[in-house]
Parts: sequence; structure tokens; C-alpha cells
Amino acid sequence: MEAFWKKVVGGFSGPPERAAAVPIAQTLAQAAGAEVYAESVAAEGGALLALAKRGIEKSLLVAWPAGNRPTVAKDFKGKRRKLVLAGDPAEILEGTCSPANAAALRRALPFTAPQAIAGRPSIGLGDRLGVATPGHVRAVRGTGYVPMLAQQSIREMTRTGRSPQEVLDDATWGVFQTGFRTGFGADADHLKTADDIDLCAKVGFTFYTIDPGAHVDTAADTAPVAALAGKFDALPWKALETTAAETRRRFGRRRGDLGASGAIDFNEAILLRAAVKYGRAVAHTAALYRHLVKVRGKGNFELEVSVDETETPTSPAEHLYVAEELRRLGVAWVGLAPRFVGRFEKGVDYIGDLEELGRAFAAHLAVAERTGGYKISLHSGSDKFSVYEIAARLGGRRVHVKTAGTSYLEALRVIAACEGALFREILDFARCCYETDKATYHVSANLDKVPIAAVLADNQLTGILDPFDSREVLHVTFGSVLACGGGKRFRGRLLDALKAHEEQYAEALRKHIGRHLAPFVSR
Repeated sequence: MEAFWKKVVGGFSGPPERAAAVPIAQTLAQAAGAEVYAESVAAEGGALLALAKRGIEKSLLVAWPAGNRPTVAKDFKGKRRKLVLAGDPAEILEGTCSPANAAALRRALPFTAPQAIAGRPSIGLGDRLGVATPGHVRAVRGTGYVPMLAQQSIREMTRTGRSPQEVLDDATWGVFQTGFRTGFGADADHLKTADDIDLCAKVGFTFYTIDPGAHVDTAADTAPVAALAGKFDALPWKALETTAAETRRRFGRRRGDLGASGAIDFNEAILLRAAVKYGRAVAHTAALYRHLVKVRGKGNFELEVSVDETETPTSPAEHLYVAEELRRLGVAWVGLAPRFVGRFEKGVDYIGDLEELGRAFAAHLAVAERTGGYKISLHSGSDKFSVYEIAARLGGRRVHVKTAGTSYLEALRVIAACEGALFREILDFARCCYETDKATYHVSANLDKVPIAAVLADNQLTGILDPFDSREVLHVTFGSVLACGGGKRFRGRLLDALKAHEEQYAEALRKHIGRHLAPFVSR
């Protein structure tokens, strides 16, 4: 501690050597009267920073030599007192994990702020409860993959009762706690309106997933060509900054060579189906992109386009149409999530023909390679273990897997193991909510196959997190569980239990998310 304290006083920036981190944390813990996370200890601008824990609550510690409060410490808010560190008079500030302190922490330690990640291999790790980051970090540390630790849609935020600020701040504190210095992203997921964008831009999200699904006309897949021609002529050509005649001329000469996946020749029918199906979605995406440029500034964000939450698959020709039109309109994006063949249901493995999916995946990767080199994003990517080998073999680091609900399910697994009575309540409540909550998801669980809690022995509770039907029922009812009684029935008890069993949850996530990453990391 003495040697490191001298380095702190001398203006050193960074963490202590690994071997020294634990004794430094112990010394600081004794002085502060609280447990200190050794991985969080860092020096910056003449101050020593760390994250402490009393019971289940966490707080920020900032220490400096007595009478010489450094500039870096002046932004933090909390109670100050005097103490002795390494034999020298010192002062320490202890503050709550508040939004103001999180913002100050991001300024003081830039690694706790989100950054651009598109040029690196990545994985999306949504956290619906705000306590999963330490486990997510364990899963990705040393893999070379950059995690999207602050990833949540407006729909999920509404259902979980969280704000964009809370989502970002929770990731910041988790990164600080673990000393994770290799970077993370913040994905404002499935945004549909300019208002959605503004909410997330205001707090500093770096990645924006635009979802124009409401503007996709899936009836175009089966409509007769004559009907398509009328819809084509009625597209919003002003917003698309072109004309029907010019689009016909441009795509009439278009041939998409997809290498081993063959080629796309745009005849009249193919063009009409693609344009009618996705033309309005392209216009909406371009409008939201321009709004993003206005509020964030060009080059200060990354964009993903997602059409995965629609009824029918995206063909390679439709993908090519979307990519060509977005590029013509000046949109810059780093990832695209098509609607794949088969079913990507929540929290369970892929349902469908894997060989057909492999062919489609290869074709979509080929389109992406030939129209900008962006990533193909795999949404509802949780627990699709039969798909990962295919995606890793075909695309490797050009594939972005997006997960969210699976970390909530792992939280319930910990609750089932450690707090059986609470889990039994949640299980029975979820069964009651499922028929209503499933309406906004593509799921097919049979409620009759999910047992009530009373028939389960204690040693059977964790096993409920494995079967198809119970996984989906517990997955899609998360919002009702967290919101019940204004959050008073389950939310507080659930979070307190996970904080009390923090190590078990982090380890469960390390193993589970590690299974998602393994096929990609091993290539």
C-alpha cells in the first residue's frame, strides 16, 4: 500500500500490479470500514478510487493526501472525513452510486464510459436488472470480444421501470467494480422514433439500433405482381429522394454476385417485392439516421438496422435492395439484422432447418461483404446453441450475437437455488401472466407443460430453467414480474437476493454466456 500510495501522490494513473491489488484493497477497507473490490482500485490525477460494499449496498471511495484535494476528486459528491493511509494524513470521500457520481467517474476514468466498438468482434449482453455486468465481464474477459454492456430497448426499459440513464450508469459501476479496461459499448436497442433516440442520446449511448419493422409490408411476399406495381408507384418517393422510373432503371441493371451463394438478378418481380416490402422502412431509417446526425453529430455514434422482428424472412435480394438504398441515401451503418428463416424464439434454441439457415446466413454475409463490410447481427440470439457453430464457421467476427433475456433467466436460476420461496412465487405469478405477456413476442410455449410450484421439490426448482416451455414462460413475463405492485412485490426482493448472492450470479453468467461465445472464440 505504501509504495502504491506514493505513486498516487506522485500523479500515477492506472491500477496497481495484480499482486498488490488485494493488500491495497484490504488496507483501504480497514481504513474505510467497508469491503473493497480489489479489481476496482485505481489511481488517477493524485487520487485513489475504489468501489466499496457494506452489506448489499455499494459506494464510491475517493482518497487523497490531506489538505490537497486534487481536481479529479472535486466532481464527486459524498461525505468527507479524515483518516491515515500508509502512515500519511489523508482524506476520503464516500459517495453513493448516483447518476452524478457515475458521470464524474466516466470523466475521471474513461474506460468506464462506452465507446465505439464496430471494428472489433462484439457480443450484445443486455441486463434487465442492472446487476449483471460483473458476470458479463467475467464471460468476455480475455476473449478479445467487446461486450455491449448497456444494451436495452425502450420496450424493455418501460417494462423493467428503468431509464436510459440507469441502464448506462449500472454498466459504468459494473465496469468500475471489475476494472474492465478493454472497452464496452452502449446499445440503444430497437428504437422506433426520434423521441426514442433523444432519450438515449441525451445520456451518451454510443450505438443505436433502428427498428423500422412497423414500416415493413410483409404482404408483398405473396401479393400478385399487378398489385405490387400499384404499391410500388405509391411509395414515398420524395422521402426516398428518387423516382419509380429511376429505381427501375437502377435495379434493372443490377446483378448481385454473391460468390459461392450464387447471384441475384433483379427482374421486375424481385424488385417490386423488395421495394414494396422494405421501401418505407428504408425511408424511415434514413430519417432517423439524419436525426441522429443532428443530435449526436456525424461520426459520434454507430448505427445498426434491424428488421428481424417481422413476420417473414428477408431474402438476399431484399437485403441487397435495403443496403443499396440506404447507401444511396447517405446512411452509414455498421450492422444489419435480417429476419432469418426459421424461428428465433426467446430464450430457447433455434427452431427450423439448420441447413436452410446456413445457406441463408452465407448469402446475407455475402451481401454485407459486397455492400460495405458490415456485421450481420443475430437478434433473439440467446441460447441458440445449434446456430452458433454455423454462424462462427461462416462469419466469425463478422457476426454480432445479441442476447438479453438469458441473463434474466440465469438470475432466476440463482434465485431458485438460493431463495426457493421467492422463486416459487415468481414461477406461479409468471404462469398467470404468460397468456397476456406473450402477445408481443414470437413464442410457442405450452403453459400446460409448466408445473405449478407446489408440485416441485426444492431440488427440482433450478431444473425448471432448462425445459423449452418453462424457459419461455419465465422469459417473456419479466416485465410483469418486475412491475408487479409498482415493483414492490418482486423487484426489490429479487434485486436484494441477487446482491446478496452476487458471486453466484456472476459465476453463473460466466459459464452461461461463455457457452454463447465459445464457438466464436475457438475459431
